[in-house]
Amino acid sequence: MPTIADDRREACAQKTTAELDALAARGVRAGGNAYSPILVAKGELTTEETGGVEPFSGADGAALRASLKALGYAPEHWEWLLTCDNAGAPLAAGLFREAMCALDPATLVCCDDAAAAAVREAYADDLTILESFEEAMLEPGYVVQVCGIRVLNLGGFAASLADPKAKQQMWARLKRLPPLAEPY
Repeated sequence: MPTIADDRREACAQKTTAELDALAARGVRAGGNAYSPILVAKGELTTEETGGVEPFSGADGAALRASLKALGYAPEHWEWLLTCDNAGAPLAAGLFREAMCALDPATLVCCDDAAAAAVREAYADDLTILESFEEAMLEPGYVVQVCGIRVLNLGGFAASLADPKAKQQMWARLKRLPPLAEPY
């Protein structure tokens, strides 16, 4: 016999599924675990990704999964979001913000400048109250709080994989985002 808690979980799952389906119908591409505490976003797609290959299924995804696991995130506890539509055009600010509300991450990692630009546009008013210009502009390496979400712009994660020094810099930036709860 289902309990009230089971009914609430099912209702929550149905609501999330409906929201994500509605967003997908409007051009939003997302994947992974929709109940994850960490969301990785990018807007600069590889040739394979524009051809239909799932985002983060290549070297960048493998490196991110390994990094997040090393930080203490469970392997299944991450999700991804593209800040551009299927044609490569940036998502409208309102649509991006709606996707962020539906996914409701505790932490957002912008993997490239296009993702950071989407956050700057969608959360412009919220960013203006931050103390430093670098934080307000989401300069790479700064962890900021925006509407209750930790945000970090890595600043070119995929491109850094070819350079050992740049990879170390990305790792140093990611280490600023330990899990907010106990590691798995």
